[in-house]
Amino acid sequence: MILQSIFLQAAPAGGQNMLTSILPFVLIIVVFYFFMIRPQMKRQKELKKYREELKKGDKVITTGGIYGKVSEIKEGYVNVEIANGVTVRIDKSAIIMDMSDAQAKR
Repeated sequence: MILQSIFLQAAPAGGQNMLTSILPFVLIIVVFYFFMIRPQMKRQKELKKYREELKKGDKVITTGGIYGKVSEIKEGYVNVEIANGVTVRIDKSAIIMDMSDAQAKR
């Protein structure tokens, strides 16, 4: 009985409760990272790589939903032909994917 009371006094009571109260928050953060943050970072990396590898003749879609073909590439923008003889200057960040990717998703 005396030995039992000594062990109870020696064990830190607050340490165990603190760990069990923080553990769910840590688990939530880990789940958010692996299911939301990490895949989003991967998509952004792939999109950045795609934009850097654009070349003349690629079929693209803009964030506004305009389909076209790349006719000229400059440092910060791309000229996209949306109809015969009609070209539009579009910022590179407004290009989201090529049309073959859009067709595959349907």
